[in-house]
Amino acid sequence: MKQTPHIAKRRKRPHVIHLSAECYPVAKVGGLGDVVGALPKYLQQQGFEAWVVMPWYNKPFVNTHDFDQVYRGSIQQGSRPLQVEVYREQHDTLGFGLFLVKIPGLLDRDDVYGYADESEQFMAFQHGFLQWIADEGIQPDVIHCHDHHTGLVPFLLYHCAQFSALKQIPTVGTVHNGEYQGWMGWNKAILLPSFDTWKWGLLDWDGMINPLAALIKCCWVYTAVSEGYLRQLAEQSNGLEQLFKLEQQKGVGIVNGIDATLWDPSADLMLYRNYGTADAQSGKKANKESLCRTFGLDASLPLLAYIGRFAGEKGADLLPPLIDQVLVDTDNGLSVVVLGSGDPAVETAIRQLAEKHSGRLGIHIGYQEQLAHQIYAASDFLIMPSRIEPCGLNQLYAMRYGTVPVVRSTGGLSDTVPDIDTEAGYGITFQQASSEDAALAIGRALRLYENKKQLQQLRKRIMGLDFSWARSTAKYIQIYEQIMH
Repeated sequence: MKQTPHIAKRRKRPHVIHLSAECYPVAKVGGLGDVVGALPKYLQQQGFEAWVVMPWYNKPFVNTHDFDQVYRGSIQQGSRPLQVEVYREQHDTLGFGLFLVKIPGLLDRDDVYGYADESEQFMAFQHGFLQWIADEGIQPDVIHCHDHHTGLVPFLLYHCAQFSALKQIPTVGTVHNGEYQGWMGWNKAILLPSFDTWKWGLLDWDGMINPLAALIKCCWVYTAVSEGYLRQLAEQSNGLEQLFKLEQQKGVGIVNGIDATLWDPSADLMLYRNYGTADAQSGKKANKESLCRTFGLDASLPLLAYIGRFAGEKGADLLPPLIDQVLVDTDNGLSVVVLGSGDPAVETAIRQLAEKHSGRLGIHIGYQEQLAHQIYAASDFLIMPSRIEPCGLNQLYAMRYGTVPVVRSTGGLSDTVPDIDTEAGYGITFQQASSEDAALAIGRALRLYENKKQLQQLRKRIMGLDFSWARSTAKYIQIYEQIMH
């Protein structure tokens, strides 16, 4: 274990390994990547030895950074022998130790998700990780597993004879999105390392191997990415509601933080112009004018944005009727910009609306990190009509940039965006996942826009809110300290 000399003399630094399919900026598909790219860095700053272990992907980060091979071994996946290689990024560029597990033929591909043999990929990743730390005698104080892609690790750790030397290691599981659970048929069980078959029920949920269910059953503590989402999992978690009720005594809700160094309008190199609370008005105006030039929009109008995946849980199917309604109803009194991709039907509908409302609706189908930063800086309001939102980071990014969130009150959005009509509120909320309810909320936003003084005060206030990882990290540390030997 790498230790700084002055700390090593006094005590061993607590060692936490984060296992994840994503980590920004190496490979990011959603909020999981943002969390795993930030939390370990803050843990490191608090005196922990924090590692991230993830699959190898053929991504720009991997090709532009230097890696050392630190392990070479093999595992069996059923009758198939697999070569396992582990690489460490040489310079800890991200502020923590980054390790990539490469398995030729499985973990050496371009994309994070979407392959027909995804179950085999993530089983091999987890098996390969455990084989590596067992062979090398690596004994972290905690293994922290993120989502179903790493959900089998606690089970394998505690119920495979070949990993018996590791079975005292405490595990923490985090549910970033309970809708995706990694289900697979029992015919896949033969691909796992040999385990105590008396314990098969820990893998099973409703007649299938369910890695997320196994994670919740076997880990010592699990967290959800907001208190609201922790409660919601017991009511709505795609078939696991009863499990979350049964295991609620070991669940903790911790709202995600944001990396305040990456998301800082006063220093963000991706913006047209930087600004802080003192010059938020002029700074946002300059960024808005720049963005509107790019999309051919009228910068004198209020600007509403949507950033995110076109998925049912995000309420993206509500966007086309919602955007059409508000653009018709406001009669040239609003501009809209959309950055996202996903459901082909939503993509098609958004493209058609951009033609229908030319000059009022700007779209970019896909995802572009720099453009996302520019939209947060330029927009007056951000719409999030989510059906399910475990935590939500977009509303936190928006507020950091002085953009008022307009959100459906669910999950983490309930925890982070109190309505302006309540005491100490600073956002605009609505209750129903419907385009009609969202349109009424946007109407409230436009009335707020007319009150320049109130809007200006609100912008300064939300830019000053503390949603940094510092507070959230302290809560994770509290959990680690409770379970470390």
